[in-house]
Amino acid sequence: MTELKDLAGRLRELHTGDLLVLPNVWDAASARTVADVGFAAIATASAAVSATLGYPDGEGAPWQEMFAVAGRIVRAVSVPVTVDAEAGYGMRPRELVDRLLETGAVGANLEDTDHRSGGLAEAGAHAEWLAGVRAAAGEAGVPIVLNARIDAFLPGRGVAEEDRLAETVRRGRLYREAGADCLYPIGVRRKADLAALVTELPGPVNGNTGDELDLAAFRELGVARVSYGPRFHFAAMAGLKSAVEELKRG
Repeated sequence: MTELKDLAGRLRELHTGDLLVLPNVWDAASARTVADVGFAAIATASAAVSATLGYPDGEGAPWQEMFAVAGRIVRAVSVPVTVDAEAGYGMRPRELVDRLLETGAVGANLEDTDHRSGGLAEAGAHAEWLAGVRAAAGEAGVPIVLNARIDAFLPGRGVAEEDRLAETVRRGRLYREAGADCLYPIGVRRKADLAALVTELPGPVNGNTGDELDLAAFRELGVARVSYGPRFHFAAMAGLKSAVEELKRG
């Protein structure tokens, strides 16, 4: 527990210095590659992990299999690992914290999509659940770094385009008050929207790259953390497909 506490502290500190860049991984080999290059922390991508297991994203894979992969990733590297735990797999806060710590992970993405209804979880109830996770981590003695993903900008979540910014701010403030260390408004593509969120949201913000958003833009805006989701897994699979197609033609 002392080692996990130290790793959690190291991960939290990485959100306060230069931009924390997290090229998300999906297995022990990809994690070891990212760590060997010199990245200071490792993050998983649920879409990539579930794809390698043969399941769809969005809690389509059994949590036991997802966390087993997380454990192998943790054992493969010496840097802090944060796990994309989707919406928490229906677990109560203490159960989720215990399962995460069993893998050796010291951080977690927790999103506010309700994968059973297909829309967004009620914001107040989700904030209350996040507060329970924060409290459970404190009881366990490891201050897990919570990255609260806000899904209002994603299509199919029932939020009109003109309301997405305000709804993201509303939810982000609730989640931060509940104890989230970082706020992750996924799906934001316009620089102006992200600039407004960095200003309006309390605490560190996680962004994604896009046509208007590169690492220089994130540093200019004051974004704390950038992650890439399944992008590198998709690129790896595209490279494999290209190679075997060439082999087939040969």
